[in-house]
Amino acid sequence: MRNTVLAKAVIGQETLLRKAGLVLGGSFFIALAAQVSVPFFPVPLTLQTLAILIVGLTFGSRLGAVTLLAYLAEGAMGLPVFANGMNGAALMGPTAGFLFGFVGMAYLAGLAVEKGLARGVVTTAVCGIAISALLYVPGLAWPAAVLGKSMPELWTYWMSPFLLGDAVKAVIAAMVVAGGWATMRARKG
Repeated sequence: MRNTVLAKAVIGQETLLRKAGLVLGGSFFIALAAQVSVPFFPVPLTLQTLAILIVGLTFGSRLGAVTLLAYLAEGAMGLPVFANGMNGAALMGPTAGFLFGFVGMAYLAGLAVEKGLARGVVTTAVCGIAISALLYVPGLAWPAAVLGKSMPELWTYWMSPFLLGDAVKAVIAAMVVAGGWATMRARKG
């Protein structure tokens, strides 16, 4: 079980139907988390990254990334899954870099578990914080390249207001996943 993700340990044999259920359930979970929003401009503060870390840490790299691709596809099809009930229009707006970066975020979170880097609350939280920091690369590249935003603007509006919240969300995700493992072990023991 050392390099197994929680979803695989809980559901056992991964059938196509079970994987599809996880993808749909995970994308729905992320969509709900996106609606918990504190209005900031131009990027709202949501619980999306918390949900994405939980999905990645529990589903693994590939299934986590597929879940986020499904989430983006749902938004592109017009479903109001993004922050504040936005749909595909958000894929061209100021938050597009973050939205596309979510796929990598879920993949890296799952990869950290699969490689044994995220074991226990502390190491999982550290991985989550590092992965959250990496989300700023595509998140800031988009408004810099497409909207012509300067580094001071990016720091002021796209990054600094979110750093503490991202660290807290990474710790919460680590606690949730560690709690899931503890519950699973207690049921089997």
